[in-house]
Formats: sequence, C-alpha cells, structure tokens
Amino acid sequence: MSSSLRKTGRWIHTWWPVLVMIAVIVTESTQTFGSDNTSGPLRVAYQALFGHVTDDRWEVIHHYIRKSGHFIGYGLVGLSWLRAWRISRTQWRFRTDAVLALLATAVIASADEIHQSFLPNRTSTPWDVALDCCGAVVMLLISYALLRMWRPRRLAAA
Repeated sequence: MSSSLRKTGRWIHTWWPVLVMIAVIVTESTQTFGSDNTSGPLRVAYQALFGHVTDDRWEVIHHYIRKSGHFIGYGLVGLSWLRAWRISRTQWRFRTDAVLALLATAVIASADEIHQSFLPNRTSTPWDVALDCCGAVVMLLISYALLRMWRPRRLAAA
C-alpha cells in the first residue's frame, strides 16, 4: 500500500466522525427540521409513549425536546472533535484538545445559527449557541471523568 493511500486512510479514520456530525447539523439546520415541521411527528411519538397531551402542554414539551436535541447533538459534536484532535495531534494533551474541540463546536454552532437566520421558519439566537456549547462542555467533562476512572495513567501523562 502506498504512503499517500495510508495517509488518506488515516485521515478518513480520524475525521469521519466530525464530518458525519457536521452533515447531521447541516441537515437539521434546514427548513424541513423547523419546529413547525417537527411538532407533528414528535407529538405522535410522544403520545404513543406517554398518552394524550393538551396543545398548550405540547408546546412546552416540544420546546424542551428540541433544546435537548441541541444539547445532546452538540455534545456529540464536541466529542467527535475531541477524538479527531486526540488522534491527529502528535502530543496528546486533554486540556488542549478539549479547548480545541469546544472552539470548533462553537464555530459550527455559530455558523448554524447564522444560517438559520436566513430561513423563514427558523429562529436564530445566541442562546442556542450557548446551549450548544454547554452540551459540548458537559460531554467533554464526562469524557474527562471517564478517562480519570478508566485510564488515569494515560490522562496523567497527557
């Protein structure tokens, strides 16, 4: 196998989760995934699990479902960046890689909100960027805690 082919394979192995997560964010940032379009299907699923809910109550529940999606989704974006930095950088330092992951997540979240400001059925708010970054911080802290429990020597060496 040629050296350039190996490098390409390593690059794909390293960065594919980041690219997949960005593709998910780009897809969910469209008009199709606006709250006016997600309310119906999510309500059907919710009512199948928990029973009937009034319209007023559903508005609140729908809001929290969507914001939870932001939090969890961007938490996973942060983890994908952390993984990519950890693999691609020659000297692994958790704190440095976590900061880079958080910055990259903030850039993606900001670009997402800017994009949504141009769509008629989407809202754009800096609070969503803050929520997205909080999701990333929480997931990064969880990964740090898990590394402390399962691989303390590796983390100490980093």
